[in-house]
Amino acid sequence: MQTAQLASGPRLLDAQEFQIARDAQMNHGSLDKVAVTLGFSSEESAVKALAATLGLDFVDLSTIEPDLSVLDKFPVKLIHRYGVFPIRRSEGSLVVVTGNPFDLHALDAVSAAAGCSVIPMVALPWEVAKLVKSHLGVGAETIDGLIANSEADNDGVEVLDELEWDRSEASQMAQQASVVHLVNEILCEAVEARASDIHLESQAAGVKIRYRIDGVLQTQPMPPEINRFQAAIISRLKIMAKMNIAEKRIPQDGRIKLKVSRREVDIRVSVIPMLHGESIVMRVLDKDAMQFSLRGIGMDQDIYERFNRVIRLPHGIVLVTGPTGSGKTTTLYSALAEIKDEETKIITTEDPIEYQLDGINQIQVHAKVGMTFAASLRAILRHDPDVVLVGEIRDQETAENAIQASLTGHLVFSTLHTNDAAGAFMRLVDMGVEPFLVSSTIEGVMAQRLVRTLCKACCAPYEPHAEEIPADFPMDEVRASGAPLYRNVGCRACRGTGYSGRVGLYEFLEANDELRQLVSERLPSNVIKRAGIKAGMRTLRQDGWLRVQRGQTTLAEVLRVTKAD
Repeated sequence: MQTAQLASGPRLLDAQEFQIARDAQMNHGSLDKVAVTLGFSSEESAVKALAATLGLDFVDLSTIEPDLSVLDKFPVKLIHRYGVFPIRRSEGSLVVVTGNPFDLHALDAVSAAAGCSVIPMVALPWEVAKLVKSHLGVGAETIDGLIANSEADNDGVEVLDELEWDRSEASQMAQQASVVHLVNEILCEAVEARASDIHLESQAAGVKIRYRIDGVLQTQPMPPEINRFQAAIISRLKIMAKMNIAEKRIPQDGRIKLKVSRREVDIRVSVIPMLHGESIVMRVLDKDAMQFSLRGIGMDQDIYERFNRVIRLPHGIVLVTGPTGSGKTTTLYSALAEIKDEETKIITTEDPIEYQLDGINQIQVHAKVGMTFAASLRAILRHDPDVVLVGEIRDQETAENAIQASLTGHLVFSTLHTNDAAGAFMRLVDMGVEPFLVSSTIEGVMAQRLVRTLCKACCAPYEPHAEEIPADFPMDEVRASGAPLYRNVGCRACRGTGYSGRVGLYEFLEANDELRQLVSERLPSNVIKRAGIKAGMRTLRQDGWLRVQRGQTTLAEVLRVTKAD
């Protein structure tokens, strides 16, 4: 097979390859499925070769900034209909980027609408779609009414529960195809972006949408016309979560079970009335993305070995502490997965149950009917468990019941909201539990935080300025080792943030005789912390500096989630 070759640049496609590429573009809208067939390692290489064969320029959209002034007089509906985007004007012509250079009808339509000749450039189709969303907003095509048809439900989103409708105006609005498509697009975009939470906030200027990605909120661009769909969007989500759409005065909670792009996703929904209308926060629980394994959550070997030893004790209390969203539940589930076997009866009481675990009996707390953590824990102990997980110790009654459970031969796991591991002991004492009971039952406390990890595709070594280096950072060790520090840069793969994924920082305090004596004497947590460090405990801050030295994260990330010891 003969293939032409440019002097410098991608090879050209021969007639047979060209026909394969054309069929793929016209039928599937991309070359990702035929790139290997054409002899390329990636879709990008194939698209570059196609562009060269057609005599067109290929453009990496992550490296350019479009001239948005050309959008003012450009028909937005053409952007959505044909998948093109105007970049700039050049000598009386309009430069547009397209993901499908074979669609000559699109280029003719754009030329006619713009009243000038068109210079096409080729880009990856998904990059063109991303460019449209970043400048026109999620759901902009729906606003233009281009997707208002009966097929709007098939966006790769399938609601697994039966939806119930009534004859109210709000219910009828929520059933409109354009509203269904818009909500589905918001959910799809969040799952694809690995968002843990979706925030729909009602403000004076209209609705605002933000995704929490890797622990940080990122505002999503939205077309201003979406504001007139605000009520319908909220009604649609409330119906999906089986809430009362007529009730707008009190908070409501619900749950949505979906399949998004063939992945099963649970979404926990909270609606709260605010000053300018109802606001919604949705916690996205992607079952397929979660793997509960102590080895997989990023503990160092020494911490893993000590924690693994404690979770296999016959009785006692093991606590995991940290703020909301610090990965406490994941650590506890991973611990249960580690010790689960046919000879061990494990029962949990949670509010809410975030993930359903095979081989473990899980109870949902319902405080309104008296099914509190304390009440469910009393009932669990009559169910002959070996291991008990209490979602959170919030009050004296729950704390005392957990301690009684440990004293009667059960291993109890739970969480507390404290700043560090040492603070957990005095937190229980402050709740009203006797210090001698706290000291004799707690076997270990794990404090943790999550930091964003550097994107491997774009992180770069650098030498930090003196004012950037915290006083407690071991810079002398770094210089002695010769290993570089890295900073976040930002690229297409990480959505321009420089970070991709998260890793845990861990501080594990294992109880010993000296520590138990300090707790019994009601000594403050800073004294307990010093005793823990003396016994070999690595603090959250120290664990963070270790991650920085290994090139996993940045100084700024550790400073964001920890304070100096």
